[in-house]
Amino acid sequence: MSLAETATSVNGAFDSIPVIDIGRASTPEERAALARQIRDACVKVGFFYISNHGIPQEIIDAVFSAMKAYFSLPLETKMKLYHREGANYRGYAPVSDANFSAESRGDLFEGFVIGWEGLIPKEDEDKKVDDDATAIPNLWPSEPAGFREAFLNYYHATVGVRNALYRLFALALDLPETYFGDNNLPTMRSHYYPPQTGPEDDRIIGINAHSDFECFTILWQEPGIQALQVLNSDKQWINAPPITGTLVINIGDLLARWTNDVFRSTVHRVINKSGIPRYSIATFIGVDPHVEVEPLPSCVSPERPPKYGPILAGDHVRKRLKETYHRNVTLDKQIPGF
Repeated sequence: MSLAETATSVNGAFDSIPVIDIGRASTPEERAALARQIRDACVKVGFFYISNHGIPQEIIDAVFSAMKAYFSLPLETKMKLYHREGANYRGYAPVSDANFSAESRGDLFEGFVIGWEGLIPKEDEDKKVDDDATAIPNLWPSEPAGFREAFLNYYHATVGVRNALYRLFALALDLPETYFGDNNLPTMRSHYYPPQTGPEDDRIIGINAHSDFECFTILWQEPGIQALQVLNSDKQWINAPPITGTLVINIGDLLARWTNDVFRSTVHRVINKSGIPRYSIATFIGVDPHVEVEPLPSCVSPERPPKYGPILAGDHVRKRLKETYHRNVTLDKQIPGF
């Protein structure tokens, strides 16, 4: 059965999210087997957990500690790096700064956003990373100590996860393993969610119902706190609790568009009803901004014609950024990522 035919016959009324162990992928046979599991998860759910992802626990512990220390600083200190002071969406975002749903009153979280940067600072940090994309400078706080190192160590660790997953996504779509390449600059956003005290149907919650707009997201969740929920085709919210030793992967709108919606970009939200603060880190994975995205031939059939026309990946990201932050800005320098 073709990819297009498979998607047409799938029932999206899932009641749980699969866990996939990606630790054994050294042979073509092992990668093919993993690709089949990932294809099934992406077609039916659009979300899955990965275990044995390769990020050392000490790297996760360090970025978690740095994140908690930073978000505990006074608001006036954090606002010195307010991301809207520039056009690059790097730095600090206060509560209700973002609005991921047109029907909401804002989202109940603080964030800190970084993009690509080498682990070792260089004098020419604004150099070109390659022939097509230019790195955007990050904004770094003077406190807490070790913040930059902790964030970049985790960021670069997720780049390794990105590379592994892109190869598996390609195989899942009957493409060469190197189809998606590695010429893209992920964006990473850490989150602090204060406890939510209002009703779940209030128009301000942790993050309102939305879909992500890059190709896919790598999410770390603080252990022991349920907050993430995923919407199935029966309009039921399915909990996606933290599972020890795993990361959550979800398909974004750009990859759904690329696959003609064969891979699902599933709506999700965050509601922190735990009564205590909750933290998470999302790394948003895209492609080179100059790549033209249109439905893959394997995802198109007479019964499933193309749903989308071609679009440059960078144009797609700029459009979604403007929708999220409700302002008219020039985002030409923002092409490489979120």
